[in-house]
Amino acid sequence: MKQKGKLILPILFYALLILVSCDSKTKVASLPNFDRKDAENSVLFPMDSAAQIPIVAEMISDVKQSLQTKQPVVLCKDSLNSLQQKAEKIALTDSSFTQFFFDPYSKQPYRNEIFGVYPARESDLTGYKGSYNLNSTYRIEMYNYALDNTSIALVDIQQEKVLLSYYLKATQPDLSKYLTHLATSIAIESPEVQEALGIKPNEKEALMAATKTSLNRSKCERSRHLCVAPTFVKGDKALWAIVDLTDLRLVGIRWTQVGTPGKPAPMMTERRLQDDKITSCFCEVEQSLKKDNWDMKYMLTSSDGLRISDVTFNGKKILRSAKLVDWHVSYSGTDGFGYSDAVGCPYFSQAAVIAWEAPKVADLVDDKNQKIGFVLEQTFRSEGWPTPCNYNYKQRYEFYNDGRFRVACASIGRGCGNNGTYRPVFRIAFAADQSNFYQWSNNKWDQWNKEKWNEQNSLSTYSPDGFLYKISSLQYNYGIIPGHGQFNDGGRGDFSFLYVTKNIMGKEEGENDLPTIGPCCNNDYRQGPEKFIEPQPDDIQNASLVVWYVAQLRNDDRKGYEYCWAENTLENGVWKTRVYPCFAGPMFVPVK
Repeated sequence: MKQKGKLILPILFYALLILVSCDSKTKVASLPNFDRKDAENSVLFPMDSAAQIPIVAEMISDVKQSLQTKQPVVLCKDSLNSLQQKAEKIALTDSSFTQFFFDPYSKQPYRNEIFGVYPARESDLTGYKGSYNLNSTYRIEMYNYALDNTSIALVDIQQEKVLLSYYLKATQPDLSKYLTHLATSIAIESPEVQEALGIKPNEKEALMAATKTSLNRSKCERSRHLCVAPTFVKGDKALWAIVDLTDLRLVGIRWTQVGTPGKPAPMMTERRLQDDKITSCFCEVEQSLKKDNWDMKYMLTSSDGLRISDVTFNGKKILRSAKLVDWHVSYSGTDGFGYSDAVGCPYFSQAAVIAWEAPKVADLVDDKNQKIGFVLEQTFRSEGWPTPCNYNYKQRYEFYNDGRFRVACASIGRGCGNNGTYRPVFRIAFAADQSNFYQWSNNKWDQWNKEKWNEQNSLSTYSPDGFLYKISSLQYNYGIIPGHGQFNDGGRGDFSFLYVTKNIMGKEEGENDLPTIGPCCNNDYRQGPEKFIEPQPDDIQNASLVVWYVAQLRNDDRKGYEYCWAENTLENGVWKTRVYPCFAGPMFVPVK
């Protein structure tokens, strides 16, 4: 679809849009890699030096003791207050929450662990119709190491009952503080890490220690083990220490190039007050927004970014909700290692990259400075950004006076390598109970009758109006335009995967807050949403539909070609941060 004028974003955002073209180039580190040759029939716990680390020995003892009890679960090892302990205890009385304690055939116990007990948010209870007091409600997350499942319970301790419980297949909750310390201890005590760095690192030097990772052809990827990668920056390189928390051992190290470090990370002396304000105003309370015939609610979630809900235009219901579930970041197409990031609230959150400031609303104007809509935008940042192994993400919703809207995001760099692929995962739930979905193919619209996915690539063809897909209902009809460099925001094309699933209320497929749902480093359609399609796709004719959208963005640090990148440079004797964002996301255009 041709746009009549170049969109000029508000001055507030304009500095982020100075982009140049890019073409990713992989750089190979000269330092050696290490892989432990782990046999498929290896023992449950390490027999090497890792078992001698006190915290590892403690965990081994706790697991073995739990497997001898009627409830084989290691309770949360973080320091919990009395209310959190009560919530944990109530959750363990629920048969649905504890249904994966034992193998149904052999009756042997599975290894389970409570990873966290957090204050609940409104977004945790979407669709729940019963009564509850949010101030006394907690979210309990439990991981099953054998099945790679996450069980979640919402408990109202005032009523002393479980309000809601469900489980998610092939999903891992985010780590507790104790597990983060455990993983970092394994990394810094490992001879391989010490030899590679030339010193024994300090635990405070470990970056991204709580963020889940993978390593192809190791048990992290092959057997769906829980793995994380404490990372240590040395000069212009970063050493990834990939730790398998299922087997409690180091399984590999990898080097990535991070470019010139630039100035040190800034000291954050006033973040606490800012985080308190963001949490109380936007994480705990849902805000209303009415502007330019658009009406909606929005709030910051625990791990699904900035969520909008109950979106209407001119009184017509358009969206049930939309949110940014994950950022998958891969740093190797062959070794397959990287991070699965979440973005969300500063406190009591599963987010790896937290909300840095309050959500912003600003006017959207065209090249004649005429107001054509507005934008709702949120920044998520690591404290050390823009130094290596720190991240900065933008999430934005654009709403136009003519009924168009766009769901978009960007990586602002710098990340933990110069050859990364970023894959943000959007979930967009439409409001109509009876919708149909179509794809433009062979010069006509083909209806999707079953849940499925499609990849946008260089061979994709578009309708005369520029649409690749459309969604239709009695309330609305929207053509869908994936990004392919046409939105004047510096994007180079989304190369996206799009999935359509049936929204079945009561069947937990993401309406409430989700942990990270996909592996970091798959190069194909297996980004997480496929688990709600396979192995038996549902019929999606005249159904309530969810559109999942996963863009694929390659970064570059070459001079003159920077993309998904940020760097510090000395200019006139002082440090300046230059950013090269990579925006992505689909546009939805009303059609007759």
